[in-house]
Amino acid sequence: MKKVLLTGISGYIGQHCAVALLKQGYAVKGSLRSLKKAAAITAIIEKEVDPKGKLSFCALDLLSDTGWDEAAEDCDFLMHVASPFFSKIPKDENELIKPAVEGTQRALKAAHKAGIKRVVLTSSMVAMLGSVSGDEHIDQQSWTDVTAKHATAYLKSKTLAEKSAWEFANTHGMELVTIHPGPVYGPSLSDNLSGESMTLFKRILTGQLKQMIHASINMSDVRDVAKIHVLALENESAKGQRLVVATDRAHSYQEVIQLLKSEGYQRVSTSMAPTFMVKLLANFNSEMKGMLPYVGKKYEADISTTKTLFDWEPIPFKTMILDTAASVSTILAKRD
Repeated sequence: MKKVLLTGISGYIGQHCAVALLKQGYAVKGSLRSLKKAAAITAIIEKEVDPKGKLSFCALDLLSDTGWDEAAEDCDFLMHVASPFFSKIPKDENELIKPAVEGTQRALKAAHKAGIKRVVLTSSMVAMLGSVSGDEHIDQQSWTDVTAKHATAYLKSKTLAEKSAWEFANTHGMELVTIHPGPVYGPSLSDNLSGESMTLFKRILTGQLKQMIHASINMSDVRDVAKIHVLALENESAKGQRLVVATDRAHSYQEVIQLLKSEGYQRVSTSMAPTFMVKLLANFNSEMKGMLPYVGKKYEADISTTKTLFDWEPIPFKTMILDTAASVSTILAKRD
């Protein structure tokens, strides 16, 4: 039985990865910042799959050396999903960059010391945005220019963390696969709506979000993201690949709200924010400033390599959006 060290198991993507791994017969050792969360995460996972004694936990922190070697020593693979995220621009960009880069280095060093041959790393399409000027065609060779005008701390953190992973893997002869989703949606396995994806849909469905920004990008279903993470563990052809896992084409956020409105979500506002106004407000609002890499822009990604390697077709955009809305609506109904 092969065991996977899965960092960030408590997160939106991490929970789906844990379920997908267990369904495929892998044992999972999930990392948490505090083991106090272990019982709650176990209960969430058990709703989807019987772990059959193959689920365990360890305490790890991206900014601490403690426990990494011990966590990796009995594992066959590393799936490094954990990464910091802030929707607002932090006052000090190193609040994001430091844990992302240092955490990645700690994870890979521990994996190398333990003799782990392959690492699957969760990167992002935001590490592939080129000059961050929009109308970019994204493929496996694309990298975000971290010196670009609108390169935010989050974009820099994902790009620099991934570059550090490739440098380490190439230096030490490790097999590395990086997974690059766009904005990730799809059903939540927990009742937690605090993550970026769930918060956005909560605001849309309750009418709290009065205006949507003009922006287009390939979007990703969390179930596809988890599936490709798992398939990449042992697919020989995946070695050394940067794999985009997203819809076939870019979709706009205007499409999202119009679809929801047409499907009976009456509180959804279909008003669009003028791009010039968002850019103006970004001078005073850190959350608006975080939107500048996307507002008024389109990013189109090539997913052909991922489709070919795994004989995979992405979950349709309409299914992804409506399943997300249904999931969030169910959670909100429980709270009423």
